[in-house]
Amino acid sequence: MAYGRVVQTADRTIGSRPLTAMLPAEVLARPGYRSLADAVRTLILDGRIALHVRLPAERELAEALGASRATVTAAYDLLRESGYVRSRRGSGTWTELPDGHRPVGAHALVGAGGYQADGEPGIDLAIAAMGAPGDSLADALARAAPRLPALARDPGYHPFGLPDLRAAVADRFTRRGLPTRPEQILVTAGAQQAFALVVSLLCRPGDRVVTENPTYANALDALRHARLRTASVPVSDAGWEMEIAESTLHQTVPRLAYVIPDFHNPTGALMPAEQRLRLLAASRACGTWLVVDETIADIALDVPAPPPLASLAGRAGADHVITIGSLSKTHWGGLRVGWIRATAKMVTELAAVRVCADMTGSVLDQAVSLPLLADLDRSLPARLAQLRVQRAALVGSLQRHTPEWSWRLPPGGLSLWVDLGEPVSSALAERAHAAGVHIGRGARFGVDPGTFEHRLRIPYTLPPDRLDEGVRRLARAFHEGVPLAPGVDRPYWVA
Repeated sequence: MAYGRVVQTADRTIGSRPLTAMLPAEVLARPGYRSLADAVRTLILDGRIALHVRLPAERELAEALGASRATVTAAYDLLRESGYVRSRRGSGTWTELPDGHRPVGAHALVGAGGYQADGEPGIDLAIAAMGAPGDSLADALARAAPRLPALARDPGYHPFGLPDLRAAVADRFTRRGLPTRPEQILVTAGAQQAFALVVSLLCRPGDRVVTENPTYANALDALRHARLRTASVPVSDAGWEMEIAESTLHQTVPRLAYVIPDFHNPTGALMPAEQRLRLLAASRACGTWLVVDETIADIALDVPAPPPLASLAGRAGADHVITIGSLSKTHWGGLRVGWIRATAKMVTELAAVRVCADMTGSVLDQAVSLPLLADLDRSLPARLAQLRVQRAALVGSLQRHTPEWSWRLPPGGLSLWVDLGEPVSSALAERAHAAGVHIGRGARFGVDPGTFEHRLRIPYTLPPDRLDEGVRRLARAFHEGVPLAPGVDRPYWVA
């Protein structure tokens, strides 16, 4: 069993040894009942222990911790009182969530246009993506419609993707400086599926991988689900710690490294060319597959959009670089079209993996995506102009309502990585949820539990009036009379 992932055992039980392995060092050093209860609650809320899983017996866990049985009994009592476990004589103690909490997933969201419990509109700041551009989408639908009768005459199974869409994606890579053939492209149902396919093909449980820290939360979930061991490279407001990156690669020799060099999610940082060359060289020297997430690469607000990282490899070659992307951030998340750019051989292998779970992507989505991709250079400037206005509106709202918070204005991307000045992100997210605002707490983006508690990710993807109302509610929650304390909230799904 790989520790540090969601526990989903066949008999829905977690033993004392794996549970102890997931507890923080400070709890193991001094296992008081309150700290033990808080740690187990954190594991439940972060999804690392699933719901309806039986916890170890009190005596068994006490022995594993080197603590008294009374300590474990008191911790379980505290968890029962707060609604995080339930017990039944002869059956044991099982995990659950308190009344009013719902497990992680899309159904736990108050989405755009949703409502909170008191009937007031909810504001979703957990999703760093915009609604569809109405005119462009309508035009694409109209242009795709004449093709549909011809497409409908074949069975509709295209595991590699529609040939003309693969050619269009390859052509865009070529025009950006990375010569690419259509056979090097696999069309996927979004970038998340692209990443999951790459991980499934290249990694086995227990393999080492390297990611940035913080990084895209759903990528971390994919790595945990695959039961991989994760090492991390810090990314701060100042950018990447490249010496640590090189040292980590050489010391761990990971199977795979996952990076977001272009307007990094969540910090918005842009990796300099010199660091890209060092990363290419270090990953090649270690025999590590380098997975580059370009999902946000086109959201260049203050600087030119960068060329593909693999294009810098020159004569040394970039066969060890796998690039993934999608139309989710430039156009619409509801249009499930992404891609993988790799060697033709690897694309064939990835397609074989894909067929095991997903015979083909939506032909209709791909048909609509083709004109959208063809017009991207013409439609994107208006999209970027809109984001600049919304970014300025968010900055203005933060300056008015929360002047004690700080942030670095990113040169691109979709969100601000805000420093609250104190480690209260999860407690604030809990209060904000009660006020109808869903927000990406910092810990959701951290490789290690409990990190980035002083951070919030706040996207500027909503209209200015909704952003201002969201910040106003956040500020009210932050400035309430009762002080915020370090803590955790339930895990929100974020994008």
